[in-house]
This record gives sequence, structure tokens and C-alpha cells, in this order.
Amino acid sequence: MTLSAPRLAEFDAFCLELNRAAAGAILPLFRGAHGLSNKFEVTGGFDPVTEADKGAERAIRALISERYPDHGVIGEEYGEDRPDAEFVWVLDPVDGTRAFIAGLPLWCTLIGLRHQGQPVLGSIGQSYLGEIYIGHAGGSRLVTATGERPLKVRTCPRLTDAVIATTDPEACFTGAELGAWRQVRAAARLARLGCDAYAYAMVAAGTMDMVIEAGLKSWDIEAAIPLVAGAGGLTTDWRGEPVGRHGGQIAIAGDRACLEEALVALKRSAV
Repeated sequence: MTLSAPRLAEFDAFCLELNRAAAGAILPLFRGAHGLSNKFEVTGGFDPVTEADKGAERAIRALISERYPDHGVIGEEYGEDRPDAEFVWVLDPVDGTRAFIAGLPLWCTLIGLRHQGQPVLGSIGQSYLGEIYIGHAGGSRLVTATGERPLKVRTCPRLTDAVIATTDPEACFTGAELGAWRQVRAAARLARLGCDAYAYAMVAAGTMDMVIEAGLKSWDIEAAIPLVAGAGGLTTDWRGEPVGRHGGQIAIAGDRACLEEALVALKRSAV
């Protein structure tokens, strides 16, 4: 069943409410006592989580439970609840926790909505900057305190002209993936690192051209898929195929021709 335009508009408005609720939990802790802990402390790794991550997801889940008790939720911090429901919200309350604990305003709140298993609505919120990037099949826009403006990817058919990004190539890519990234980076005009999901929003806004990532979970990417599509861009895996429900190797691009050039390298390391 196709989601009707009025129903989609209803969820769009609710998604803005969810972003504001998350901001209320996050902003008091940014550049302050954020309650850092390490998920991998026992194994000796480092996967940070803060009270902002936990509090924001609790706030979002509480609103969903109150307004739409039959909806499912998948969240990074508190797991799955009815993941096979007709409507499922997919949450990453603070994407870019490392940026958050470093005091850098590049972290985001990712909120996506699945309908019958497919991403149909997504938002990337950067509440410290007062920005909510939100989109669906009807279009994408940037919402701020002063108003709204439509989002549109820019034309960039050649990789040699592209501004590209990834989070941390040394930490996030395997050996073969790192080789593919380096090949794409060598061809691109400019590469930026450490932007996390904020780079996805910049592709939708037309200031960047491509983001390449690997090892993503569903909550890392699902919010971006309808947002970027609504702005005229596309999201694929490293084979150029649609992204599955479980993340993995991801390429987000504003221009298909530019993506096709990058896929020449990426396909060699696709899994």
C-alpha cells in the first residue's frame, strides 16, 4: 500500500517534533558534563556513548509510544521494539558521538521512518546549529528558526570536480576498502573527513557531492535515504545496488554520473 500524501505530511510534522524533543535532551549536555561511558570497555576497544545519546532516544521513544503506540522502533541505544510493524522508526539519537564529546558541532540526530519495510521519510538534525534537514518523495527541505528552504543536490558529473567525504578511513575501512577509498580520493577534487552524517545533509544541500562509508548499521543510514532522494540524489551500496535494511557499504551521491565513476573503484571491494 502506497503511503498517502496527507499521511506522509502528518509523519513529517511529527518528525520535526521528535527532533525538538531530542534537542531538549542533548543540548544541555553538549560541551558540558555529558556522562561518557565506553560500550567496549571490557574488550579494550572504544565505542563511546553519553547520557545525551540515551536521553535523546528515550525522549523520542516516549513520544512515539504516546502518539503511535502500534509503530515499531529500532534504535542504536535501546534495541528493537516491533521491528516488523507496518511503520517502524529507525533512530540514531547522536550520530557522531566522538564529535560530540570533542565539542565539535558535526554530530546529528538521525530519525527515519519505514513503511512496509521501505524508508519513506528521514531527517538529519543538528540542533546546536538549529538545523533540521528533512525529506521524502515529495521533496526535501532545511528547517530553521527563521524559516524553510528547499534542498537540491548539485550537478557534478565528473569525479575530478567532486567534493567527497568519509568519516575515518583508517578506522572504518578494511584493507581492500581503504584501497578503494584512496583511489576515489585521488581522483576527487577535495575530500573531508570526520563529518559523520552531517556530510549526508551537505550532499542533499548541494555543497558536497559524495559520501563513501562502510560498516554502517541501519540507524546510521536509513534517515539519509529519503532525504537525499527527495533532494534529487541517490544512495546505493558499493555495487551500485539499492541499500538493504542492514546498512553495510554505502555511497551517497548527488549526481549519478559522478557515482558511476567512483563505483569503478568501489565495486572491486564490494561485499
